Amino acid sequence: MKNRILSHDASRRSFLKRSGALTIGFTLFPVLQADAQQGPANAMKPVTDEAGHRFDSWLRLNRDGSVVFYTGKVELGQGILTAFSQIVGDELDVAMTRLRIVSGDTAQGPNEGVTSGSQSVEVGGRALRTACAKARARLLQAASQKLGAPATALKVADGRISAPDGKTVTYWQLLGEDLETAAPAEAPAKPVAQYQLVGTSVPRRDIPGKVTGAPAYLQDMRLPGMLFARVVRPASPGAKLLSFDEAGVKALPGVVAVLRDGSYLAVAAKREEQAIKAMRALKASAKWEETDSLPPSGMDLVAAMISAMPVQTTVINEKKGETPAGAKTLEALYSRPYQAHASIGPSCSVARFSDGKMEVWSHTQGVFNLRTDLSKVLGLPLQNVIVRHRESAGCYGHNAADDAALDAALLARALPGTPIKLQLMREDEFGWEPFGSAMAMRLRGAVDGSGRIVDWQHEVWSQPHSMRPGDSDGINLLSSWYLAQPFKAASAKNVPPPSGGSDRNAVPLYKFPQQKVVNHLITSAPLRASSLRTLGAYGNVFALESFMDEMAALAGVDPVEFRLRHLEDPRARAVIQAVADKAQWSSQPARGSLQGRGIAFSQYKNQASYVAVIADVAVDRASGDVRVSRLTAAVDAGLVVNPDGLRNQIEGGLIQSASWTLREAIGFDRRRVTTASWADYPALRFPDVPAVDVVLIDRPDRPSLGVGEGAQGPAAAAIGNALANALGKRLRDLPFNAAGVKALIA
Repeated sequence: MKNRILSHDASRRSFLKRSGALTIGFTLFPVLQADAQQGPANAMKPVTDEAGHRFDSWLRLNRDGSVVFYTGKVELGQGILTAFSQIVGDELDVAMTRLRIVSGDTAQGPNEGVTSGSQSVEVGGRALRTACAKARARLLQAASQKLGAPATALKVADGRISAPDGKTVTYWQLLGEDLETAAPAEAPAKPVAQYQLVGTSVPRRDIPGKVTGAPAYLQDMRLPGMLFARVVRPASPGAKLLSFDEAGVKALPGVVAVLRDGSYLAVAAKREEQAIKAMRALKASAKWEETDSLPPSGMDLVAAMISAMPVQTTVINEKKGETPAGAKTLEALYSRPYQAHASIGPSCSVARFSDGKMEVWSHTQGVFNLRTDLSKVLGLPLQNVIVRHRESAGCYGHNAADDAALDAALLARALPGTPIKLQLMREDEFGWEPFGSAMAMRLRGAVDGSGRIVDWQHEVWSQPHSMRPGDSDGINLLSSWYLAQPFKAASAKNVPPPSGGSDRNAVPLYKFPQQKVVNHLITSAPLRASSLRTLGAYGNVFALESFMDEMAALAGVDPVEFRLRHLEDPRARAVIQAVADKAQWSSQPARGSLQGRGIAFSQYKNQASYVAVIADVAVDRASGDVRVSRLTAAVDAGLVVNPDGLRNQIEGGLIQSASWTLREAIGFDRRRVTTASWADYPALRFPDVPAVDVVLIDRPDRPSLGVGEGAQGPAAAAIGNALANALGKRLRDLPFNAAGVKALIA
């Protein structure tokens, strides 16, 4: 499709005309979500592909020498805006100091769906690279005409284009030319060999402000006349508000408003400590009607998931064959608990309602999805809701950030013209955020006399792993369910293939002659669950790779050799061999020594980065505490954009997984979540952090692959396999807490 100069709305179009800016829009990937907002009637019609997906301006060159690039992906602490800057700088041949970024803004940027699934560099980076290649082609063609030299003979350095005869012109001098038709039909990206920035460890753009204490986070925002707010969550899920002391709370110092709408209750005050005091008073006076609606806990939860909860059963993958006579068989049941995002800072949002328009600042991972649900709940036209991302405490998944945005918007609507900053309390975050779903995985298998797997069966029981805002058949914002005119939550559904949700990574990459993978999606959620980093891959890879070790033991084969003999993908084999070489796999501790070593592998979503992990653990005989002393990983993520950033992602994933695997689980009884503070939710502390060693396999001839969620699953399984190696017995239920481990020590 022909390139066009695009604008988002009439005012922006007018600005571009005045400034002479070059704006690039193009048709790209059909996986990106369409933006339902069509803009004002007099706006230029946006370019769309055959499926109707819209792609607005990704790039703007200004006469002042600056370059603005737009992305729908947002910074969550993973360093993607730095990586994007490297891609843009290289593809355009401009210095990174010229670059400015607009990220996650529904009023300006492209709709790239949600920042999730480790797709930022893989998909968002590809989008920017394509936009820059097309912009560069336009500019070079225009320069060719102006300088009288073939475009192929021109060279560019920081936006200055030079001809062989020494004549030059800058990008900025070309902005007045007719650039719309200047580019050829095809504008391929640069060869990797010409990159100067991609492949280097450029320092992160976002770190200096965070280190020096500059205003960097959403919590730092201050707007003139802003009020501070708190919400009072129900006493338990499904509870109905009967009464509260409204007059007494309104009389407290600084209180400006108390908002009740059905069972929704919130307060706004002039100062933050006044809002907290008023919230505590409201909470103490509130009377609720409650029921026991939550499931049993512990192993009773696993039993209930398998036999008592309503499920939708789907065969995900099946390959039929025959199990030979005499094959050795094995069956095992694994489980993971409900786990929290456990953001260091509780969720926050700022909202302002003025002239019929709602403006919201949020650390949501999906600004467009959130805008859709806010529009429905508030009864506002979609174009009258603007959501802008602001960075906050990292969460990597659907935590309470979107809920806080609705809470702030409800108060802002009640107090027009007044900015509202609403922050959750720690007990709100732990008690009401959408958790990573508990899971049960039952595996069965058989090995023949030659030590090869001849049958593989994998069943998984789980709630959905993505109940984010933006669903077409319901509202996935907590407070909307408690209003006087409540909205219904979206129905349970799985993330479609190939990514998958509860079944993510359940299909083995190994080659077996007979296999069957079945997903039992729990359709009536007893506890709220949604996206936690890796979705179902954490539980499925833990079970799959633990079972591979158990099958290797059944066959009497070394775990590394056993995996290699069942793998055909050369990249999968390479990461396993690389991590085995780096960690000197042959020097495994003796089984039963209370020191152990284990290996695990996966390709995230069977289509993203390849990661193999070796864990070294030691068990304290007296206490049963497990210490992970070292985690070694090998990673193949295709073309590496920023080596240091990639290592950071893998290192963080390894440590996060170690915490999940050894410590983390949400507590609850039949009425409410009992985890309310850090004391109730043990997480890995600094003295317990293992040493990490990451080997990168750079493949500059292959596309970049998503890496952020690649390490969590194999790290958990590697720790589990190392623990079995240390104890001579296996724990199959996460987390591996001291009580469970001590019970196995002879």
